Order: sequence, then structure tokens, then C-alpha cells
Amino acid sequence: MSKIKKAIFPVAGFGTRFLPATKAQPKEMLPVVDKPVIQYLVEQAVAAGIEEIIFVTGRGKRAIEDHFDYSFELEKTLVEKNKLDLVAKVQAIERLAKFSYVRQPLPKGDGDAINCAAHLIGQDEAILVMFGDTLYDSQISPVKQVMDVYEKYGDSVIGLSEVQPEELSQFGVIDGIPLGDDVYEIKKFVEKPKIKDAPSNLVQVGINIITPDILRVLKTIDCGKSGEIRLADAYEALLQEGRVIYGKKLAGEWLDTGNKFNFIKATIKLGLKDQEIGAKLKQFIKDTNREFK
Repeated sequence: MSKIKKAIFPVAGFGTRFLPATKAQPKEMLPVVDKPVIQYLVEQAVAAGIEEIIFVTGRGKRAIEDHFDYSFELEKTLVEKNKLDLVAKVQAIERLAKFSYVRQPLPKGDGDAINCAAHLIGQDEAILVMFGDTLYDSQISPVKQVMDVYEKYGDSVIGLSEVQPEELSQFGVIDGIPLGDDVYEIKKFVEKPKIKDAPSNLVQVGINIITPDILRVLKTIDCGKSGEIRLADAYEALLQEGRVIYGKKLAGEWLDTGNKFNFIKATIKLGLKDQEIGAKLKQFIKDTNREFK
């Protein structure tokens, strides 16, 4: 079984929850402290051994490409001003991985986005698929955690997180058999269930290792249950074929950046760990708490 070296990042969505901020820039480029969300995710993938990142983009996503590209004018200006520490930071971004870009012409679902990039994936190649709201604060990269499960079992793996009961209706919830070490053999998926219908409190977080079988199934789906081509449809089809899919409850804290409150929470969490502003932010929070008492 070969090591996973490629990742697909579907980033063609409109980011409507963050309007008007996302009217002219991608949601994935909104900054958490001093880096856009998408850079954190790429760094998580690279830390686990990913060497090639394939972005599936749409209209208005050019800023992502520019961010990971070489910027001659910026680097020249920084060198002239002797800001060599900033030069190193900028150059580190473009050297993270090999980057490719594919356009998704119409927003036909995350499965369609993966299909758009399938021609860049080898016939027998398993890949990482990572979505834009999967920022994690953890000692071990969440990508490495799902990779370790894939390397042990050799089948598709889905990253999982526990959520509060009132949040279950926002996510895809799994029903599975615990195998130990926070690994589950998944038996079924329930999309956005009511609390009483949820089979567990474990939800998909958008970090997936998918095998060639998943890509094969996705290519056969014209229209799924939702009217779009969804990765979840391929998972269900594979389960019906009797294939095994695993889930891994990820260690660390999921800083879901999919809505405004969680985005601000992620900024505060990571801001407190930032060497430059951490102490000042901590004091600011203490002072603010006193004001509200």
C-alpha cells in the first residue's frame, strides 16, 4: 500500500454565511490571526506527508491561487526594506507543496468537485479530501490521524468529532461499531438528523481518506439524493456493496470555521497561542470579563 501524497481541496463554494465579507474574496481566505484559514489546512496536510495539493475552485477564487504563488513584487519590496523575517514567511507559503488548480464550472456538489479533479489522480491511488471548515487545534495533525487508520486497515477513513446534541442537526452523523483507539467501523450515515433520530454524537468533520473505489462510484452518480453529486452518496453506495468504511474520532479541538461565532472563537483560541499577541489578548479578555461582571 503506497503512501498518500495528494490531496483535493474543494473550495468552490460561495461562503454566503460570511457575506458581505465574501462578496469579493473567498471564505477560505478570511484570516484567523495572521493566516487565511486555507493555509492552516494546507499546513495540516503537509505535516502529514502530503506533497501535492489540488484546489477545485470556482468563480472569484483567484485569491487562493495568488496566495500560494510566488510574489516577486512583494518579496522584492521586503528585501529592499530589510524585512528578511517576513521574506522567509512569504517564501515558506509557496514552498509548502506542489499546487494545482481545477475549475468546477457549476456548483453541483462536493462529489462533483472531486470528479473535476479525478484526472489528476492515479487509477489505484488513495487520496486525502479536505474541506474548508476543518481547522484543528491539536498536537498531532488531524490528517495524520486519519492516515494512520488508513495505513492500518487499507479502506476509506472519515475524520469524526463529538458535538453537543443541539448541534447534531447541522451535520452528517455516523452509526458505527467501536474498534478501539477511537476508531469505528461505520454502518450508516444519517444526514442532519433530529436529536431523537441521531444514532450517535459523532459527526463528519470534512477530513477524508478516499480509496479508488470511492472515485469509481462517484463517476457513476448523475444526481444524488439531494439533487447534487455528494461524497456521502458514494459512501452509502459502497456500504451497500458490503465494503468497509472506517471513522476516526480525532484528538484535539475542532475549530469549525463554518459560521461567524465559531470563526471568532477559532481566532481567539489561536490568538491566545500566538507569541506576538497572546499575552495582550489574554489580558484584554480578563479586562473585558471584569467589565461584564
